[in-house]
Amino acid sequence: MPDGARPETGGIANPPVIILIEPQLGDNIGKAARAMLNCGLVDLRLVRPRDGWPNERATANASGADIVIDNTKVFEREEDALADLNRVYVTTARTRDAIKPVFTPKGLAPEMRANVAQGEEVGVMFGPERTGVRNEHISMADAVVTVPLNPGFTSLNLAQAVLLIGYEWWQAGVDVPDYQMMMNDTFPATRDELDRLFEHLEAELDNSGFFRVEAKRPNMARNIRNIFNRANLTHQEVQTLRGMIVAMRGGKHKP
Repeated sequence: MPDGARPETGGIANPPVIILIEPQLGDNIGKAARAMLNCGLVDLRLVRPRDGWPNERATANASGADIVIDNTKVFEREEDALADLNRVYVTTARTRDAIKPVFTPKGLAPEMRANVAQGEEVGVMFGPERTGVRNEHISMADAVVTVPLNPGFTSLNLAQAVLLIGYEWWQAGVDVPDYQMMMNDTFPATRDELDRLFEHLEAELDNSGFFRVEAKRPNMARNIRNIFNRANLTHQEVQTLRGMIVAMRGGKHKP
């Protein structure tokens, strides 16, 4: 792992900072901290938290994200909380009257990754739960982040908003397939295993008189094979099915 890299941040030395402006409830701060650590974010800054700091409710609602809570910094002025950052992004559902670049969380993630890779310190600012950011906060930021949601109802709680930003940040740095089959201790069945299953099943269906009309037999056999081929059977599942066939016949399964 590179010098300065931190395992809890996915190996990134300087992940984005989260700045909460005038957060009201300790519960919300704690839930936001939990969402942050889910996504490898550990630097939380609070500006004028209403109920002071430290806050027992924040610790309780962080659900073990102690590294975030224990290292939280508190500021009286927004300018001080942003002073060491090279780039600042502000979240809002409304773009207001400012002429600013506007990112979605998905579009912001590679932008922040590129900035961080160049050694820049990056922060994302969130406004008070009740009112959101004000115009002066937008003027402090380099760009705006807006989540594309139902235009008729864009309200998010603080932790949800932090999680959306954090999730896209984390996903931009991992290579996880969109789909994969959980195999546990088994593995996909081979074509030979499947062919032997089909032959076994068709032989028993023949013995039982299932293929009564010979002319329809090829098409029926293909349909049966298609059913099982769509199932993505594992080695163990094939063995189980063959055992079931033997058991229904009244015999004993022999490996």
